[in-house]
Amino acid sequence: MPKLTINDIEIDVENGLTVLQACEQAGFEIPYFCYHPKLSIAGNCRMCLVEMEKSPKPVASCAMPVADGMVIRTNTPLVEKARKGVLELLLINHPLDCPICDQGGECDLQDITMGYGPDTSRFDMNKRAVPNKYMGPLIKTIMTRCIHCTRCVRFSNEIAGTPEMGGLHRGEHTEITSYLESALTSELSGNLIDICPVGALTNKPYTFHGRPWELTKTDSIDVMDAVGSNIRIDTRGQDVMRVLPRLNEDINEEWISDKARFSYDGLARQRLDKAYVRKDGKLTAVPLEEALETSARVLKSYKPTEIAALSGDMVDCESVAVLKTLMTKLGSPHMDCRVDESVHDATNRSSYLFNTTIAGIEEADFVLIVASNVRHEAPLVNARIRKRYLQNGLKIAVVGTDYDLSYPYVHAGDQATTLKEIADGSHAICKDLNQAQRPMIIIGQGALNRRDSREILRLSQEIAEKYKMIQDGWNGFNVLHYAAGRVGALDLGFVPEQNGLSTHDIIAGCQRGQIKAIILNSVDTIPGGSFGEAAVIYIGHHGDEGAHRADIILPGLAYTEKFATYVNTEGRPQQTQKAVANPGDAQDDWWLIAELAQKCGINLTLKTRSDVLALMVKLNPIFSHLNQIVPAEWVKITSKYPETLSHIAFKSPIDNYYMSDPISRHSSIMAACVTEILGQSGCGKKCA
Repeated sequence: MPKLTINDIEIDVENGLTVLQACEQAGFEIPYFCYHPKLSIAGNCRMCLVEMEKSPKPVASCAMPVADGMVIRTNTPLVEKARKGVLELLLINHPLDCPICDQGGECDLQDITMGYGPDTSRFDMNKRAVPNKYMGPLIKTIMTRCIHCTRCVRFSNEIAGTPEMGGLHRGEHTEITSYLESALTSELSGNLIDICPVGALTNKPYTFHGRPWELTKTDSIDVMDAVGSNIRIDTRGQDVMRVLPRLNEDINEEWISDKARFSYDGLARQRLDKAYVRKDGKLTAVPLEEALETSARVLKSYKPTEIAALSGDMVDCESVAVLKTLMTKLGSPHMDCRVDESVHDATNRSSYLFNTTIAGIEEADFVLIVASNVRHEAPLVNARIRKRYLQNGLKIAVVGTDYDLSYPYVHAGDQATTLKEIADGSHAICKDLNQAQRPMIIIGQGALNRRDSREILRLSQEIAEKYKMIQDGWNGFNVLHYAAGRVGALDLGFVPEQNGLSTHDIIAGCQRGQIKAIILNSVDTIPGGSFGEAAVIYIGHHGDEGAHRADIILPGLAYTEKFATYVNTEGRPQQTQKAVANPGDAQDDWWLIAELAQKCGINLTLKTRSDVLALMVKLNPIFSHLNQIVPAEWVKITSKYPETLSHIAFKSPIDNYYMSDPISRHSSIMAACVTEILGQSGCGKKCA
């Protein structure tokens, strides 16, 4: 380990660090603009200059690797003069926009100028102006403010994998631009706003809407996909003003997807803030108490075997646990959370988790992706795969549609029969699989909601065992979910009990008249006409597909309005925090179900959320380990009679990334993305 002296303090650091990183470890602050710990080193802002012994001039600490015996000084008169000179030059052409700049109050240039800059300017010539560039409906540009740090260019090239930005011209004529003056197509483009150290790239929907010191900040969890990205919700009064990422190296690092960041305006549209009961064929607003009593009368008027319940894609674990308990007390075995008719086995946890973990991707040396457009189903997982690819050329193979995943891969085929060839060792990619030390397989939901899904799952497990994906300290078998509520519901066992009906059979039962009443817990993906003449009790927060068909609506809460638990695709329980108050008469989903049980004459003894959390732990002990992953024991699926594989090509279940759930479907920002981004780039498949 190199030993160096920083401001007369000796410090040992790891090999390969830069002087800037060593100074930060020693507790000395170094100002910078172009450096970012997740991006490659550019060394072009020169703000991080320090004095190094035996060097004739100051050195850029972000680009200087540490060496044994170095003597560094970060606060000498020479360094202070150099920093003032750099800032004076940066501010020559920078407009005095601070009072109207959306970056004001959280701007690196403001903060660093206050701490290290000159107190006067010696320039009185005309400032240079740069025309603004068009980058789509999400990012507003004021390019005169740009200081050419190139963070945005490096992010686009390295993290997002969509090289759509770069620099034009030279010297004082340099401009950063999107090459074709069109909307950026990356699902991570909103992160450019966070990494821009000045106000050149700002949040277009948030423009002139608020100031950071006006906002209440609440740490929470994103539910737009199953990654469980850590987010911060900024609110003012009852309004969600913006959503920002929180650092979590194990899950989302410091990025979030565009859908997580920008779909928040959908929270306020088409909201269910009153209870409704269908009277004379029309949904009529009624007091919540009346809707609960009407629901109880409906449930009590039918036999237990004539009642069913389905749980949707965005439900929290609390409501699932209480609904399961209610159905059990009613005596009905007909319940299911697999509303897309997937084949997950709730008794075999390792068969439906992302067992490698998201951070574990960085240890893999071969990835086999099956029936998944990872870029749309989980953009942060896709970014992690790309990160691993850039580290040392990770080998990737895909069985499924030939999507643009932002990194090169071998397209092994698009049918389930390809998996059989890989399992028996006859496929061309088997040689690389055999040589891999830590291979992994990622199975998308597009492979698990088909007629032959059980055989696909069995074959995938066979591949995992054959190619050393299952070994001590390494489980390379992964199922990638896109629904935030699915893993938690499976962990709680919200699946048919003995003699119970699955989703397909429940829907068929509704159409035959066998199921006469059904509870939909935020189910918005099944067409309303599928439920026949059954009485539909809908619990949810948006007037989407499920609410349109409902006979009774009980208004629930969105993820920004409640304390709730979600389990991400890797099996990590996390909790959202309440950021805004309940809209109208809406209540916690679990409370509505518990009150419904009370009206049915069933006392669940659930008075507080603590009682519900205790119930969840009773159903599955993993809920006592919040923010931790409890590894699942490997259990192999066995089948005496292998099923016939279909020749239908694999396809991702997400056709439109920007509108895949009730919140994003009601977002005008996401609608603009569909028009401008999908309209210009098409379906997202690779083009010849």
